[in-house]
Amino acid sequence: MAQPWQTIDRKETPDGVLELRQRGGRDFLILINGRVLMNSSANRSELALGELACRAVADRRSPRVLIGGLGMALTLRASLDALPAAARVIVAELNPVVVSWCRGPLAVLTERAVDDQRVAVVLDDVSRMISTAAQAANDKFDGIVIDLYEGPHAKTDARSDPFYGSIALRNTYDALSPDGIFAVWGEAPDRAFEKRLETAGFAFERLRPGRGGLRHVVYLARARGKRTGHKR
Repeated sequence: MAQPWQTIDRKETPDGVLELRQRGGRDFLILINGRVLMNSSANRSELALGELACRAVADRRSPRVLIGGLGMALTLRASLDALPAAARVIVAELNPVVVSWCRGPLAVLTERAVDDQRVAVVLDDVSRMISTAAQAANDKFDGIVIDLYEGPHAKTDARSDPFYGSIALRNTYDALSPDGIFAVWGEAPDRAFEKRLETAGFAFERLRPGRGGLRHVVYLARARGKRTGHKR
């Protein structure tokens, strides 16, 4: 008989009540206002997101990767496993309690990924960080990974959505180094988002990790037209 879920922490946030539940030693849920955002046992698309994005830039001399959203740090763990020792990973997370959970009860899932010497966790809005990088002459990212609880979907504002709208995608393109990678998690394919990716200058693959069951989508987009023939 399955053990019951126990609430081990909860926190009021601007978006509502954020809650961490645990069952047994390694089963965790993160919820917002009672809605499940993340489940530690259903993670194949998050792992694929980090692994595929970072594998694509791992041969660069010192790849610099931005991850939007910490969650349970599973995407971060997969990213680190695909990157060399000289890599630098910046994680943008809005809720400090999530960082505390990843350093506390959730650390067992990721071998304390947030404390890896390659990682810097920043309490900031990832869309603002992307906009800043887009306007800078240097300090571009080799990879930008968006792992938020809501991916692109039919009701996304086509122009002004801060992550998946046309303005945001142009900023993301400009924030990447030559041949940089933009990876996005989503619940399902979104054709309108795909058109916006192409208009912004990206060539992309749409992937459905795993077999059977619920298969989320991973978009792996490359900043075409910014290519160089040498490693950075």
